[in-house]
Amino acid sequence: MLAKCFGEFMGTLVLILLGDGVVAGVLLKRSKAEGAGWMVITSGWAFAVMAGVFVSIACGSSDAYLNPAVTLGFAVSSGEFAKLAPYIVAQMAGAFTGAALVWLHFLPHWKETPDQGLKLAVFCTAPAIRKFGANLVSEIIATFVLVFVVGAIFSKAVAAAGPAAGLGPYLVGALVWGIGLSLGGTTGYAINPARDLGPRLAHAVLPIAGKGASDWGYAIVPVLGPLLGAGLAGIVLRAIGI
Repeated sequence: MLAKCFGEFMGTLVLILLGDGVVAGVLLKRSKAEGAGWMVITSGWAFAVMAGVFVSIACGSSDAYLNPAVTLGFAVSSGEFAKLAPYIVAQMAGAFTGAALVWLHFLPHWKETPDQGLKLAVFCTAPAIRKFGANLVSEIIATFVLVFVVGAIFSKAVAAAGPAAGLGPYLVGALVWGIGLSLGGTTGYAINPARDLGPRLAHAVLPIAGKGASDWGYAIVPVLGPLLGAGLAGIVLRAIGI
């Protein structure tokens, strides 16, 4: 289990380093990528997922969940919950560490960026229109799609029809790209409690130049929504035998 947890830690670290890193590059002042836009952010996150999955597998976790919601969804689907708590701890620690490395990497740019909201957006999500119910539903739907389609990608039926298993990290990265492009415009598609909460904690404790509050009033949405969406997807996967 220790090796698996190390894999989850390292994979989630890389996920956040590259994912929050692309957001920092686009949003922070005097970055060469400043203003590159949503397509660059969604693409960067897709590549971050792919890289994180490869690293997680190489470091000991054949599951490579990188996400407490995905961990919960497949625990519900399989009925096996032994990995749930250890994986979540490892994923949260990896997310926090990855966010701290983003802060370090872009160290001179925080002072150059006066907008506190942009600094926070590097670390965690925020809704385009702040409506708790609608925001929660968006996260539930997007995470349901994530877990359900990942389940389909690695299903026996798909594996029997072609080389999906070997292409898994690329396909999951493409899926996250698609979710970002199609469903991410409402809440920034956290779809991962560790992806949002770990970096939000890092924002709260790191000495980021000129930072503001960490928006804890919204923080429940990108945690609860993904967990609910993933749990529902796990129930459906179990019911239909995927």
